[in-house]
Amino acid sequence: LALTVAVARRPRLLILDEPLASLDPLARHDFMATVMAAVAEDGLSVILSSHVIADLERLADYLVVLSHGQVQVAGEVEQLLAAHAMLTGPAAAADDLPERLAVVHARRAGTVAQLLVRNSAPAELAPSGWEAGPVSLEELVLAYLREPGAAALPGPAGATARATHGASA
Repeated sequence: LALTVAVARRPRLLILDEPLASLDPLARHDFMATVMAAVAEDGLSVILSSHVIADLERLADYLVVLSHGQVQVAGEVEQLLAAHAMLTGPAAAADDLPERLAVVHARRAGTVAQLLVRNSAPAELAPSGWEAGPVSLEELVLAYLREPGAAALPGPAGATARATHGASA
């Protein structure tokens, strides 16, 4: 009801703070369908705050991740995903890669390591014995949240933060 009242006023910008938090899956789907219809029909812009990353992956064009009161990640979702890859390879060799790659987050499970890396062409950077794969939005967001010193921000400041963190990961 609140969404219908808000959209009926034909605003140019709608700010929604955790609108899906208490909805069941069907209501969540219907709610977002209504929002997306308003976006398509009226040119409405929507800022949506959510902890449910899966919902954002289907809807968001632009992503801003806040961590500890600071913007940690910002950019167009397609560009962020294209600029990252998940490398999977031997855990024993994982410590050698941060010197050559901008590693955002490393995770080890037994003899296998997964490294979320950032670069303009990450798939081409897979060293011998490593496999590069795409990254989901949830993997990207969680990796950055687990590494408060890492940042993916546009401009020179973001590049410096990425390079510095990649060298020390």
